[in-house]
Amino acid sequence: MASLPLPWRRRPLPTLLRLAWPICVSMLSYSFMTLVDTLFVGRLGAASLAAVGLGGITSFTLACFGIGLMRALKVFVSQAEGARQNHRAAGYLAAGLVVALGFGVINIVAGLSLAPLLRWVSASAEAGQLAADYLQVRVLGAPAMLLAVAVRETLYGQGDTKTPMRAALTANVLNIGLDALFILQLGWGARGAALASALAAAAELVPLCATRRGRALLSQVYSGGVRRQALANVREVWRLGLPLGLQLFLSVSVFALLTGAFAMMGKNDVAAHQVALQVIHVSFLPAYALGEAVSVLVGQAVGAGEDDLVTSVARQALFAAALYTGACGVLFAVTARLIAGLFARDPQLIDLIVQLLYVGAAFQVFDGANIVAGSVLRGVGDVSFAAWISVGSAWLITPVITYLLGFRAGLGVVGGWFGFVVELLLAAVVLWWRLERGGWLPAAAAERAKLHAQQPQTTLEPSLPRHLTNNATQ
Repeated sequence: MASLPLPWRRRPLPTLLRLAWPICVSMLSYSFMTLVDTLFVGRLGAASLAAVGLGGITSFTLACFGIGLMRALKVFVSQAEGARQNHRAAGYLAAGLVVALGFGVINIVAGLSLAPLLRWVSASAEAGQLAADYLQVRVLGAPAMLLAVAVRETLYGQGDTKTPMRAALTANVLNIGLDALFILQLGWGARGAALASALAAAAELVPLCATRRGRALLSQVYSGGVRRQALANVREVWRLGLPLGLQLFLSVSVFALLTGAFAMMGKNDVAAHQVALQVIHVSFLPAYALGEAVSVLVGQAVGAGEDDLVTSVARQALFAAALYTGACGVLFAVTARLIAGLFARDPQLIDLIVQLLYVGAAFQVFDGANIVAGSVLRGVGDVSFAAWISVGSAWLITPVITYLLGFRAGLGVVGGWFGFVVELLLAAVVLWWRLERGGWLPAAAAERAKLHAQQPQTTLEPSLPRHLTNNATQ
């Protein structure tokens, strides 16, 4: 049965944007952290720079499955909020903390086992040894990093996006100081960069848990009832998180594979790819933040039994995403040569970057539509379909087109980027077809039935941040 009307139901767009902008700042701050690490390590020479790049992508790939699993917490908590069962957040968080610790240990074992193999896939023996050193240190921070992700996703599900933003900014400031200390002052090189990143990621736990909401959640986690509830919730987190974890892991894996293919085409191809990709982040990350925000709102709508809100909120999110990504696409197309000139001096490399920015401008709106639709389907609990479409299109379309146009037709990295256009367009069409036709309704009903089957006699009001509730009802 339906709960009380959601406070934002009449004006979802303002609430959506208020949830999205702190997530956007958080994501941009992580990109800034990578840039700072690159600047510090760049002082040590090409071997160290290559080592940190290889060790970093290996560390992130290993962590992707656990990060994807934790995203199930946002779905469960947001649906519980909509059903006025906000007391369940602590139980889901407790389960997430157990899973995070388990996969954190698995990350350490896997990273330490894989580290020696990096010596064999590097361009030089020196870079390979440095990459192995980096990975051995970086993976030690995996448990703390995944614990922070579990808390962050729980807070997102409750509608609190500002606390994770502050935590991310705190980690950035700490990372800069630790990079300066470990790399410049102590001369620890790649190991110092890895230690700085691991400690900065772990430090996110402090501001995440220090707020009133965070302290309240943790105090409930340690209660006996929640601990017993957490054991059952671990199974639920695994059930919903498995496709999310596989999707993120396989998506990152195929992207790493494509980067390797571009490197085989030539140094200008991979260099142009890296530059254009960093520029595209200006469009991609805010759209992704909007997707994270819309998944919270549609999760609350499902929990509240207001399925009619899902498509209307999705369309408003699509409008906002299309407006922003479309503007970015126009900007990239008009200023492509100016942008390329900021990153390169070689005329051939500049021309290649310009071509990629033109292709990127063409798929911006498709990218935003794909992100929003996938996020909506995950938010309502229809995670398997979204995962299959995202992974299938990434593995079956882009690599094939990269081979046909990039290698066989001689278009190089530009041919590979045409694969992104086709992949994103087809995935967006299929996901929106599923969304508009209501193919997600059985999954939403199943998730809501589980919530109501466990509903106690007394329920609580949803714990959206006070400023969101007040603004939404004005």
